[in-house]
Amino acid sequence: MAGPMDRIQVLDEIEKDIITCLQCAAQALLELGKEKSSQKQAESNTSQFLRTLSQVESKLSDQINYLTQVSTGQPHEGSGYASQKVLQMAWHRLEHVRSWINELERLKASHLAASSRTVTGIPNGGTMTSSGTSTQ
Repeated sequence: MAGPMDRIQVLDEIEKDIITCLQCAAQALLELGKEKSSQKQAESNTSQFLRTLSQVESKLSDQINYLTQVSTGQPHEGSGYASQKVLQMAWHRLEHVRSWINELERLKASHLAASSRTVTGIPNGGTMTSSGTSTQ
């Protein structure tokens, strides 16, 4: 696998190829704009333009594929947002765990309240009267 400096060097080469592409296109247009243009020269510049453009496209595709693999940790499968989906699912799991914890806290509080009523001698939530008897 190529290191970061090699990747930067490839990007520099792509940039130079793009410049060459533009120069060939400009030369072809200049040649066609002349009163006595040379068809052979225009075709040569056009051919060079198309070859260089094809190389640029291929190299850029390689770079895009590499960046997609690096950013998602896996080959491109139609979506560049795999990590966003993983994060979204993690948030969903977190909320699910929070709801379970809240439910357990509610059950704990309910159980403790029932236990404290039983310990004080008043089962099933009854109340004590001023004479010391319980009502239900």
